[in-house]
Amino acid sequence: MNEHQNSYDASKIQVLEGLEAVRKRPGMYIGSTSSRGLHHLVWEVVDNSIDEALAGVCDKIDVVIHEDNSITVTDNGRGIPVGVQEKMQKSALEVVLTVLHAGGKFGGEDSGYKVSGGLHGVGISVVNALSEQLIAQVRQNGKVYQQEYRRGIPQYDVKVVGESEETGTKITFKPDQEIFQETTEYEYEVLQSRLRELAYLNKGIEINLIDERTDVSHSYRYEGGIVSFVEHLNQNREPLHPAIYVSGSKDAIQVEISIQYNNSYNENIYSFCNNIHTHEGGTHESGFKSALTRILNDYARRIGVLKENDGNLSGEDVREGMTAIISVKVPEPQFEGQTKTKLGNSEVRGIVESMFADKLDTFLGEHPAVARRIVEKGIQASRAREAARKARELTRRKSALEVSSLPGKLADCSSRDATISEMFIVEGDSAGGSAKQGRDRHFQAILPLRGKILNVEKARLDRILSNAEIRAMITAIGTGIGDDFDIAKARYHKVIIMTDADVDGAHIRTLMLTFFYRYMRKLIEAGYIYIAQPPLYKLERNKVVRYAYNDKQKERIMQEDFGGADSKVAVQRYKGLGEMNPEQLWDTTMDPDTRSMMQVSIHDAIDADQIFDTLMGDNVEPRRDFIQDHAKHVRNLDF
Repeated sequence: MNEHQNSYDASKIQVLEGLEAVRKRPGMYIGSTSSRGLHHLVWEVVDNSIDEALAGVCDKIDVVIHEDNSITVTDNGRGIPVGVQEKMQKSALEVVLTVLHAGGKFGGEDSGYKVSGGLHGVGISVVNALSEQLIAQVRQNGKVYQQEYRRGIPQYDVKVVGESEETGTKITFKPDQEIFQETTEYEYEVLQSRLRELAYLNKGIEINLIDERTDVSHSYRYEGGIVSFVEHLNQNREPLHPAIYVSGSKDAIQVEISIQYNNSYNENIYSFCNNIHTHEGGTHESGFKSALTRILNDYARRIGVLKENDGNLSGEDVREGMTAIISVKVPEPQFEGQTKTKLGNSEVRGIVESMFADKLDTFLGEHPAVARRIVEKGIQASRAREAARKARELTRRKSALEVSSLPGKLADCSSRDATISEMFIVEGDSAGGSAKQGRDRHFQAILPLRGKILNVEKARLDRILSNAEIRAMITAIGTGIGDDFDIAKARYHKVIIMTDADVDGAHIRTLMLTFFYRYMRKLIEAGYIYIAQPPLYKLERNKVVRYAYNDKQKERIMQEDFGGADSKVAVQRYKGLGEMNPEQLWDTTMDPDTRSMMQVSIHDAIDADQIFDTLMGDNVEPRRDFIQDHAKHVRNLDF
């Protein structure tokens, strides 16, 4: 090998100064440069305003999406300081906007903030680095101060541009197309969902969202705080009692908890630390769960519902049909886990557990009718769990090599390497037959299902596990479900739902997604669940065959490959997978080199939960309203 090609010395080491590093490796700071990273810029600016609100000096935040997809965030807080910062000998405003890890959040009690939700002080300087233009205006000391930046570089020193008796900060930024090459278009619903969540978590703060592109706007202010949040989450379910709310603080750690049981069988716990959604839970969540289980068991024994010889209710039993919000404010949060969304502070667990236990015990004593209803729901869940345990035994595999316990209808692959193995869940025997013949047997398994599986949104686990089709899926995947779930035992790292491209196929797909979301959510979070995209059309002329996956693509192929609509092209509209022979199914839908698949992800678990509950739950009214509201957006029901 040429020695010059392989040389690696001090001259190869680059030192990236300040914001240059952010522009070089934006993903390190905002996760990605996709749509998610684009929206993350807004969260960083809004977090600064929320931190002002947490400090008790701000109660109004406006977020405006302009026609060119630039964003303005305005608050009525104290305003970022504009005086000269001694160490840097520059205006503090310029320091905050151009220096990583600069801000008022690092000095504990002596800093400008006791609690902060922003990402470790890198926030607004990162937004500045990744914007083609940013204008900062600060209202302070009776004046309006301004500074403008281009890709993080100041265009002039901080200057006075007007007078104002108000205080606050106004940041306007335009994301840089050089960085965000995938899209620079903001999605109103994504911004709306997070801003509404922030309004729930910080009661009394008014947050306004205005979209100048469409003249749509929403205003959020919840005096009920997280109680309103729980009621919102349960709006499509039948609550068993008014929402319970407890709060308290110890050692500068503030705790707020609200719970409400409903008539469903699903557990929905959402935990937050400093307004950050802790998807992976953590010490605050484990303290809450421990207290809930202990206090409800104690109460059930005290009133004689649980007898001496009865076993205790499990955590799963007492959480069935419960919606809960746990919100803690911690001065020095430690985040762990794969995505840094698991709270690790050990002291938080004890504080949450003792405070919630005391206040829940008092509540149960003061509201015996509600308490009995909650306990009885737990006892019913316990009985169903025992029945489910017996059914679950049928879905367990003794070992990865013991094929005898796999479902008979599964055509397994020969590979035992889960990372390359994939399982197609196919609707119907005829499509299953084509898929079995067309597949690559080395790494592709086929599981045909007969008809529509049970709607798990309306059933308890014992009934779900007695459903043969669901049992076949669980056994084939190998992870178990519920508390037994272990993602390391997944036999396939791609589980692909392959249904017909029609209304029935969409319904079956939705039923399967509901099951995976409710009972195997970690498969979705790990990126193991996919939706196959079979073609809608086969176009053929003179033995030249092309496939189109939607009408737009069909028209393009007609023009580009067959010279327009007048040419004599045989167009076949596939009504189902069974109409394709094995070779066609392989070429269009199963061959990794040519197929198109959608990976299922959970961008926002709270919104996902609401959609599943609306579309698949017991209440008809919300479903009818949803259909009426969205009917005008439907383009093609068959795709």
